Amino acid sequence: MARQFDRKLILEDGTEYYGYGFGATCDRVCEIAFHTSMSGYQEIVTDPSAAGMALVMTYPIIGGSGITDEDFESRTPSLGALIVGGYCDNPSNFRSIKTLAEILEENDIPAMEGIDTRKLARRLRDNGNCRCLLTGVETTLEEGLQIIASTPVLKDHVARVSCRKRWYSRTPDHLFNVVVVDCGTKLSVIRTFNKLGCNVTVMPWDSDAEAIMAAKPDGILISDGPGDPADASRVCNLINQLKGKLPIFGTGLGHQLIAMAYGAKVVAMTTGHRGGTYPVRNLTTGKIEITSQFHGFVVDEASLENTGLSVTHTCVVDGSVEGLACKEDNIFSVQYYPESAPGPQDSAYLFDMFINAMKEAK
Repeated sequence: MARQFDRKLILEDGTEYYGYGFGATCDRVCEIAFHTSMSGYQEIVTDPSAAGMALVMTYPIIGGSGITDEDFESRTPSLGALIVGGYCDNPSNFRSIKTLAEILEENDIPAMEGIDTRKLARRLRDNGNCRCLLTGVETTLEEGLQIIASTPVLKDHVARVSCRKRWYSRTPDHLFNVVVVDCGTKLSVIRTFNKLGCNVTVMPWDSDAEAIMAAKPDGILISDGPGDPADASRVCNLINQLKGKLPIFGTGLGHQLIAMAYGAKVVAMTTGHRGGTYPVRNLTTGKIEITSQFHGFVVDEASLENTGLSVTHTCVVDGSVEGLACKEDNIFSVQYYPESAPGPQDSAYLFDMFINAMKEAK
């Protein structure tokens, strides 16, 4: 007997895709975007930068490695929904503790398989991201479009994914103390700092400068995170109060917030960079780095004039700004993930740069 479609995806332009549900069975309205990574779906699904989004995975089969204890990027996944071409519910991995469907169900994240994700990804690439509804097949197109139109766009994703109270991650015989301003940081960033001999204090995104300096940091990381940087603009005030006092490193959303703090503009992209194969040129060395990225906004290069920031990295594909620095204030940032989980390790040197900056400042 043929399997019957039980779920469908409705885009706000009226396009419908039918498939089969797994994970949670609830309906969900999200912004939809595609992700091109070929591995690391657990890191992607649990990345706080994906909060509230419906992700279309372009790799054809997802789920074969299951879920492992060591590869979570957040303790509570906040993804909006997941759409895949094919789902494997029988993982083959000695480290696996659960299936992908189980972790999605536990965290109230609906998912769907069985659609032509290549066709959907091309539509999003050509026409740009949009909002969507993942729902049951009984929902009519008219009802679905009305639900999408009447559902407000959330503006508090950073507040949702940031820690509520500070927490610590320590390592023996530490060399430096790093404060991470948690706009949606990945746990792999914390683990990387620990491996490099840093004790880490993770602070809520809305912490004030006095509280951060009370932790006696040698350096500060403004973390990556989800959504429109304008929704987290209060972090810009924090950056302006702290810049020049000690080394500051920004990644992802943190990079955008640093640009805004210096007076530059950040604009939405028609199609964001989400995947693990984006080539970036280091303008200092001339070398090309293959990077892992997850963002839908970009710094407007024209607005950087007279800000004191210089461009250090650019995207080979579209020329967009991928790195900034202000030597006078001992601050630098990149748009991508230097820890690259998942992805290539070309950008790990950025952590060494931050370590050296703290060493020289100390």
